[in-house]
Amino acid sequence: MTESNPLLAPTGLPRFSAIRPEHVEPAIDAILADYQAGIDAMLASDAPRSYASVMAVAERLDDRLSRAWSPVGHLHGVKDSDALRKAYAAAQEKIVEFNTALGQNRALYAAVKAVADAPDFAALPRAARTSVEHELRDFVLSGVALEEPARSRYREISNELAKLSTEFEEAVLDATDAWSEHVADAATLAGVPESGLAVLRAYAQEKDLDGWLVTLKQPSVQAVLTYADDRALRARLYRAYGTRASEQSDEGRYDNSERIERIVALRHEAAQLLGFASAAEESLATKMAPSADAVIAFLRDFVAKARPMAERDLAELRAFASSELGIETLEPWDVAYASEKLRMRTYALSEEELKPYFPLPAVIDGLFAVVERVLGVGFRPREDVEVWHPDARYYDLVDTSGRVFAGAYVDLYARTGKRGGAWMDVCTTRMRTDDGLQLPVAYLTCNFAPPTATTPSLLTHDDVVTLFHEFGHGLHHMLTEVEVAGVSGIGGVEWDAVELPSQFMENFAWQREGLDLIARHWQTGERLPEALFERMQAARNFQSGLFLVRQLEFGLFDFLLHHRYDPARARARWRSSRRCGARPR
Repeated sequence: MTESNPLLAPTGLPRFSAIRPEHVEPAIDAILADYQAGIDAMLASDAPRSYASVMAVAERLDDRLSRAWSPVGHLHGVKDSDALRKAYAAAQEKIVEFNTALGQNRALYAAVKAVADAPDFAALPRAARTSVEHELRDFVLSGVALEEPARSRYREISNELAKLSTEFEEAVLDATDAWSEHVADAATLAGVPESGLAVLRAYAQEKDLDGWLVTLKQPSVQAVLTYADDRALRARLYRAYGTRASEQSDEGRYDNSERIERIVALRHEAAQLLGFASAAEESLATKMAPSADAVIAFLRDFVAKARPMAERDLAELRAFASSELGIETLEPWDVAYASEKLRMRTYALSEEELKPYFPLPAVIDGLFAVVERVLGVGFRPREDVEVWHPDARYYDLVDTSGRVFAGAYVDLYARTGKRGGAWMDVCTTRMRTDDGLQLPVAYLTCNFAPPTATTPSLLTHDDVVTLFHEFGHGLHHMLTEVEVAGVSGIGGVEWDAVELPSQFMENFAWQREGLDLIARHWQTGERLPEALFERMQAARNFQSGLFLVRQLEFGLFDFLLHHRYDPARARARWRSSRRCGARPR
């Protein structure tokens, strides 16, 4: 079975070209059976409860499951298909059910507790102690202390939440792929620069269409909302993008409204079963923030400080749109368009002017050069590693002596069947095994405009910042020296601290020294001119008040929705909030 099913390979990188949907369930069934047998054998053993006899055994069993499930989850995000969806959903249900039962296994909890209570616990390395402490915390968060019927109800909720979350993501992807608008008349796309038109032309060619195809993929949305003079087109695209997978969309079959209501209700119920007042309060158990009240007070204090700046930004934009663009009432679909025009007037700076200096191949080379200069780490491409798409790449990470200590899969272009956004995920985690040291490997995924027949992929500066951000997460995972899987890489910090390395890396995309390594004009090889750099710096905080308040709105809405959930009033309140409509961004 190991030979015929690539997901059961005991070591090595995933064999993506060999993985088929029909491999998923048999592999997960076999691994879960072995996992349970391993736990049962460990608990039945007369050996003293020690880190080696309990934690190390469970860690190895869990890592085998993670190594099989990781490529399946990744393919579900970057190369979706109906067959894979079905296999993924069926296997995920089994994994969630297994993990929930494992988290409620009181004999296993007692074994881990015995490790923590042993006289030699304090002498263990810090990583080992932290791993035990986190495991005990996670047992509590899995409902190990619950009695029936609460134990069974918690398991039911966990399973249903997993299914709903998967269905939610798939509905968003389907709604994104379902909408498009074919444009045959070039006048409709007046204002869109050639780089944007090339992307829209390529989307049309994929569908064997002449002209251009406006889609809900991020490069298309960005090009049209930022540059298209046709206000009606911007409005149609904005509405389609903003109402994807909702009851307000044109494609009602993808409506996520009921799923959202159900997810929030189930999270609230699960949190209360565990003794928390709300799902928001439960979420803080793995974070640094001390209480829900502290989070709300922090965010509201931030809003009070940022709102005056945002109001000035919005007033300036409205006045400019009215006087210069003839837009008397600024609507959400006008904001990016008017902002770009205002930026040009104020700073003589356009993203389109910057894009020729950020061809993706040069940006990647510059990013690697920054990392090597700052951290002494090199990225070495590998051609002998299987990937899931011709655009994906694999790199070894090497130290100054040439020693390989980590790896990274990099997949940067938007395409059909790929989830939108940008993210880092874990392929393998650094840990010490019986066979030696398992190296950490990351997935780094973005959705940039692909190259065209005549030009390379040209990034906006925001895209460059996004790339550095995701590589910050990846470096956090890959540069770890911790050899205990539970606290290795991103697993070793509180979840509200996980953004620190990514924010740190963003700064290099703004520094002159960094830009000298990153920015090269795709035709001339010229570095970013000093005058253009100075205009970039001057415009760095352009409309930062609006941006910050919008982010705070997201945070407050999410936190309050989960913290003040009232089952008796939730449906009416949720529907009322949706009727308020989108605000200018």
